[in-house]
Amino acid sequence: MLRKIQMLLQQKKFIQLHELLETLNEADLAVYMDELEGKDMILFYRLLSKEKAVDTFAYLEPDVQERLIQALTDSELKEVTDQLYMDDVVDLIEEMPANVVKRILRSVDSGQRKVINELLNYPPDSAGSMMTIEFVALKEHQSVAEAFATIRKHGPNKETIYTCYVLAPGRRLIGIVTVKDLLLSPEDAKISDIMETSIISAYTTDDQETVAKKFDKYDFLALPVVDHENRMVGIITIDDALDVLQEENTEDFEKMAAMAPSEDTYFKTGVFMHARKRIMWLLVLMLSSTVTGMLTMRYEHAFEAVPLLIAFYPMLMGTGGNCGSQSSTMIIRGMAMDEIHLKDFFKVLWKEARVAVIVGTALAALTGIRILLQYTDAPLALTVGLALVATVLISKILGCVLPMLAKRLKLDPAIMAAPLISTIVDMCSIFIYFNIATWIMHLS
Repeated sequence: MLRKIQMLLQQKKFIQLHELLETLNEADLAVYMDELEGKDMILFYRLLSKEKAVDTFAYLEPDVQERLIQALTDSELKEVTDQLYMDDVVDLIEEMPANVVKRILRSVDSGQRKVINELLNYPPDSAGSMMTIEFVALKEHQSVAEAFATIRKHGPNKETIYTCYVLAPGRRLIGIVTVKDLLLSPEDAKISDIMETSIISAYTTDDQETVAKKFDKYDFLALPVVDHENRMVGIITIDDALDVLQEENTEDFEKMAAMAPSEDTYFKTGVFMHARKRIMWLLVLMLSSTVTGMLTMRYEHAFEAVPLLIAFYPMLMGTGGNCGSQSSTMIIRGMAMDEIHLKDFFKVLWKEARVAVIVGTALAALTGIRILLQYTDAPLALTVGLALVATVLISKILGCVLPMLAKRLKLDPAIMAAPLISTIVDMCSIFIYFNIATWIMHLS
């Protein structure tokens, strides 16, 4: 499709291209625009119908939006900002440099500017900062017929009309009614008789990740946002909640891989920025590994007495790191999904300890049999077997304790993931292994 679009642009078959673009989805159009450069991108955008152009603009990446704004005339920019939903305008302003923000603010009227300033004043990553004020408000004394008249009048400018909100004087939220409820009710039925009064909402100051999890838990399409006096100020829609969940998941993955979170995509982040995001954690882990080296040197006499000991210590460290990573991954995911809470600490600890005993015993038995068959060395088999059980037990316990400890200290549990767990387990496994070897083999 992109090649076809580029060919039509080169051949200047603009009527044919316009007809083609009108058949495509706005999200796909944004992807194609991202691949075009300079005049082709501007021409592509101007060939779209007004409505399709605005919807496509909302899907564009911030850097493409910036390039497009620089090329648009003031009147074209005003058309875009007039049609964008208010939360999209606020997101746009937060992403743009100061000179572009000035142009955007000049293109909106005073009423819109006031709303934008109010939304920008909410704490970053809060429900207030991600909500939109475009929703359909109804009154409890209205009939179903009157409600539909309200929806027809105000609905075209709202982000969603499927869920409507029933407000009392003072904008207090007292009920919710869906279009499905309205369609299935008699025209003379009162809103107060069919509205849902058991309302789940978010406060403007709630963390955006907490809000997004409500969508996952309750399968909402939209969530009302109220202030601390239960006055309705806006709604959050499912598309914004999905964006937050994706951002939070990406951030957790980066932290679990021992990287500082990046705000941009992989290809749009420069090489030096990638290096800067990664190097600090790698430096910490590298310096931590020197402790492992120092511990190894302490047991040099054990290597000299039984050289075969060194053959099993990489296996021991690798197994310990893998077991710790398994546990930490399960616990971090459980906490992220609200399945595991701090109050479950001892329940989780007891469960992981039992898992560790079963896994450690099975691995120790198999490894011990292999050593006996290959080397016919019973003390070595016993040493490695006991060390495996102890290492697996400690790594599983650390894998569940450290993420929960991070949560207790108000840190992101994702930082206690594979790289850090592996480094700590390496130190523990060396200490355990050579102390058991010294005890069983009577090494001085």
